[in-house]
Amino acid sequence: MRFAKIVFLVAGIHGLLILAPIYFLENFIGRHTPPAITHPEYFYGFLGAGLAWQVLFLALSRDPVRYRAMILPSVLEKVSFGIALVVLFSQHRLPLSVLAVGSVDWIFAFLFFAAYFKTRSTRVFAYNEVESSTSGACFSLRVLVLASANPAS
Repeated sequence: MRFAKIVFLVAGIHGLLILAPIYFLENFIGRHTPPAITHPEYFYGFLGAGLAWQVLFLALSRDPVRYRAMILPSVLEKVSFGIALVVLFSQHRLPLSVLAVGSVDWIFAFLFFAAYFKTRSTRVFAYNEVESSTSGACFSLRVLVLASANPAS
């Protein structure tokens, strides 16, 4: 679990440090990598969605077992951007420098995948028999009990 905590903490901090400053670079990007951004709603929408994922990664770093179900969508988030970079580069629509910087997402995708398999649930499912008698008729009721194998966490 420690591995997953570190991976998601580093990913969240890295993502925030990379994406947050871009909010203030719309004009700079338009001047230095023409053409200018013509649909700012897509630009800021991408940044907002990206930042939301970084916050999710920080939440995952706090309790990867509890939020384990969100690890696979997190892998998809990283892989989808990585695939887009490779396709755009192969079409000569992306400079090598952007591909190199964006390739960090592939590394995080593999680390997230490893974290998914290393993070197993510590919850134990058990059935308890509950017997009851009402007006002379006996019946047995199975109750599903969800217990934590590690109550200290």
